[in-house]
Amino acid sequence: MSHDPSASPLILGGAPTPRAALPQLPPLALYIHIPWCVRKCPYCDFNSHAASPTLPEEEYVDALLADLDLELHAVYGRELSSIFFGGGTPSLFSAQALGRLLKGVEQRIPFAGDIEITLEANPGTFEQEKFTAYRALGINRLSIGIQSFQEQKLKALGRIHNGDEAVRAASMARQAGFDNFNLDLMHGLPDQSLDDALDDLRQAIAMKPTHLSWYQLTLEPNTVFWNQPPVLPEDDTLWDIQEAGQALLAEHGYAQYEVSAYAQPGRAARHNLNYWSFGDFIGIGAGAHGKLSHPDGRIQRTWKTRLPKDYLNPAKPFKAGEKTLGNDELPFEFLMNALRLTDGVDAALFAQRTGLDLASLAEGRRQAEQSGLLQVEPSRLAATARGQLFLNDLLQYFLI
Repeated sequence: MSHDPSASPLILGGAPTPRAALPQLPPLALYIHIPWCVRKCPYCDFNSHAASPTLPEEEYVDALLADLDLELHAVYGRELSSIFFGGGTPSLFSAQALGRLLKGVEQRIPFAGDIEITLEANPGTFEQEKFTAYRALGINRLSIGIQSFQEQKLKALGRIHNGDEAVRAASMARQAGFDNFNLDLMHGLPDQSLDDALDDLRQAIAMKPTHLSWYQLTLEPNTVFWNQPPVLPEDDTLWDIQEAGQALLAEHGYAQYEVSAYAQPGRAARHNLNYWSFGDFIGIGAGAHGKLSHPDGRIQRTWKTRLPKDYLNPAKPFKAGEKTLGNDELPFEFLMNALRLTDGVDAALFAQRTGLDLASLAEGRRQAEQSGLLQVEPSRLAATARGQLFLNDLLQYFLI
């Protein structure tokens, strides 16, 4: 394999290790950010903005396609394995607008025959006719933001739906033709008991989703909750919720494959699996991030301008910044994603996705294994059960 002479060497025991050209490019996905919500939730630190009564659908679709046009030179000859509409609340957009967007995307980049196309939706935005139309467009997976079924908890979280609407959402998804959908559910909510958390989880399981994202509420900077923190459960209660919830999910056939992701057999989210295995993705839309590998070994991250008004302004660029990852950053960047997977990844994937020799991880692996945070498994890179709980500590061994 040839070497990229511009790549800075990674120093290991005094010997520089150049980055090789990638033997093959990873799968390619597309992330599309729709930044509007009916109302901003107090815990949310995503790039979302309260919607005005009329959304600029046409203008935004035009901007998304123009944004994509500027990315095409870097992905010529590749096909899309997945598309993910995130937000915000993408289900605020009409089927007509999303249909025009998907058609425009496919005209620019071919779709894999088994492409997974996911749309995030909130129960308060469900309309049977609209979701049936979404399914007809080729959108074949929904991710429904339930968070809780309990009125008091939903009110504390600032959600616009109630428990009954949450239950109806799954039924309506099936009626619309979706046989593959995720439910987003949170635990560790204000004043939540173990019984409260398990009741939410049982209700979600009863709706028979193919996938569950079950994660703990955390207080993030630049949110209402950060500045006005609610009373959250004690650590002992949080631990009890985590242990009992994981046992309940396993009992009902939901296998944990990532820190907060559980799926029925064969129903893991392909888009997210690609992300966690250091695959490539184009990011378009206000605030979207992307990561692309190049045949010569360069790996670039990009991010787009955050404010919708700036993104829609023809006088301003879509791209807010970009960075080529250095050899010293790649071990951490790769493992930050891969070690979130419960089973980790095949060790050979490190060289395939980064162009660096696996030996560059040797010292970090040795220390992490001795600490009990990384499995002693030469053919795999995988955290131990303890390592998954203390992932930040584990990753420190790979900071160069």
